[in-house]
Amino acid sequence: MYEPQGDPHRLHEDLLAILLGTLFVSLGVSFYTQATLLTGSTAGVALLLQYATGWRFGIWFFLINLPFYYLAIRRMGWPFTLRTFLAIGLVSLFSELTGRWIHIDYLAPFYAALMGGSLVGIGMLVLFRHRTSLGGINILVLFLQERYGWRAGYVQLGIDGLILLTALAMLPLDRVALSVLGALALNMIIAMNHKPGRYIGVS
Repeated sequence: MYEPQGDPHRLHEDLLAILLGTLFVSLGVSFYTQATLLTGSTAGVALLLQYATGWRFGIWFFLINLPFYYLAIRRMGWPFTLRTFLAIGLVSLFSELTGRWIHIDYLAPFYAALMGGSLVGIGMLVLFRHRTSLGGINILVLFLQERYGWRAGYVQLGIDGLILLTALAMLPLDRVALSVLGALALNMIIAMNHKPGRYIGVS
């Protein structure tokens, strides 16, 4: 039986996807920061550290990801690792610049949670489909899906739950509850749209 082969992405398609995906993620993170909410994955850890120390998200996000590049090189290859390094650098940069590019006088926490999670989820989906991640936990999640067929969205959801439980020691309960809503929106987008075999474009 004929099995369709993936249509390789061209370099400019990968670069455009990385640019747009990281812009989506950075905007979602800015929603979370303004509403004092939390997301999951490595970005969630970086937000926790920002709230705890006052250091900017972009600095923490870049530093936390450094140890995970070894796993990316060993398990996912140099092209994946280089695309991921570029994506992490852009999110670190754009998360700092977004506050200069836009100014929102009022942002309802419920809307920030739902739309922030959705923006991050869409951005991650774009990156995933071009074999790019946001480092850290995303590298582990993609490796587990490619190696064992475990659904990336569901594995991510479990890890994010642990991060959100940790947030109870730092954030008010209502903010953590809204962060859970955002995490559900984020991970359902990935779980419904990033199934093994559904998208066969390759980079």
